[in-house]
Amino acid sequence: MIEARDFFAEAARAGFDFYTGVPCSFLTPLINGALSTPGLAYVGAASEGEAVAIAAGAWLAGRQTVVMCQNSGLGNAVNPLTSLNEPFRIPTLLITTWRGEPGIPDEPQHALMGRITQDLLTVIGVPHAPFPAARDSLAPAFAEATERMRGTGLPFAFVMRKGDVAEEELRAADRPLPAPGRRADFPAGAGAERPTRVAVLERFLQLVPPDGAVIATTGKCGRELFTLADRPQHLYQVGSMGGASGMALGVALNTRAPVFVLDGDGAALMKLGTFATIGAYGPRNLVHILLDNGVHDSTGGQPTVSASVDFAAVALACGYAQAASCATLDGFEAAFREATGRPGPTLIHLRIAPGSMAKLGRPTVRPPEVAQRFKAFLAGVAGAAGRDAPAAA
Repeated sequence: MIEARDFFAEAARAGFDFYTGVPCSFLTPLINGALSTPGLAYVGAASEGEAVAIAAGAWLAGRQTVVMCQNSGLGNAVNPLTSLNEPFRIPTLLITTWRGEPGIPDEPQHALMGRITQDLLTVIGVPHAPFPAARDSLAPAFAEATERMRGTGLPFAFVMRKGDVAEEELRAADRPLPAPGRRADFPAGAGAERPTRVAVLERFLQLVPPDGAVIATTGKCGRELFTLADRPQHLYQVGSMGGASGMALGVALNTRAPVFVLDGDGAALMKLGTFATIGAYGPRNLVHILLDNGVHDSTGGQPTVSASVDFAAVALACGYAQAASCATLDGFEAAFREATGRPGPTLIHLRIAPGSMAKLGRPTVRPPEVAQRFKAFLAGVAGAAGRDAPAAA
């Protein structure tokens, strides 16, 4: 058995400086320690998949990351681990617990996952080792993990058993409630048609500042953005549907550059909990642009349920500083200028027409290259400003 401070000290020596995750009773000492240690960056996520996406964004902004979750939550993390971390070669140290370990009594819902935890990690290509539960095993364990991640660019997991870390008291202060946000509406005039996504992206490219980091959600949004203009500041998310806003949060908490996420209604609904995480941590430099065409455009136009959702109201209820609803290009531009003129986080909800450009290409830059140049862009923006990235709130 080790103490949480032993783990954090060795992790710091290995360069790990950003933590996110979802609690488990086995993880209580580590999460309590992370929350109680001054200067340690920890973001509590709404889901395990969201935590993986947040960590990916933090890594792009220069952090070395740790994701913590219960093994029952690995199911939520499988998608981003396989369709975000793997194609983009984004490493993270994953700590998963071993609830339902064979031979140790536990709740019935953990029995199956307890039998297959290590096999599941192996199947999805995540090498793993037992959690280092003795002080003299910490340094070798971190050396193995960092060497494997450095060689592959992929995650590595520690599997934690009950009692690996001594109990730790929670000494963190309560997070203050955000102040009520500000709403603006820019309705369309009578008979006005909804703009196409490509028209919105063309306008966006005219407005986005040169130091703005842009994360485009999976599907036709990223494909159209690439077709219109390929820039080092663009990250085209090719998988992990719903994870773009979590990635943007991870980036925004670790850079002072303005961060813009181009989201879709289907993706936003899939990870609606990320709205609450963004509102709670309140990155002032994040603009969340939700292009809502009411359908799953990439898979044949099947309808989403977004027609009945007031996303601006949802964002404000979750703690965003600003939210705007608009339905025209001019309304979008007005909302964008307001968003970049005030501290965020800000949501811009724009209802657009279904469909995409006729000759729609796909990104020809490989995902690892997209990630590396995006990371270099963020490092260059920070270097040009002569400042260090701030720790998460």
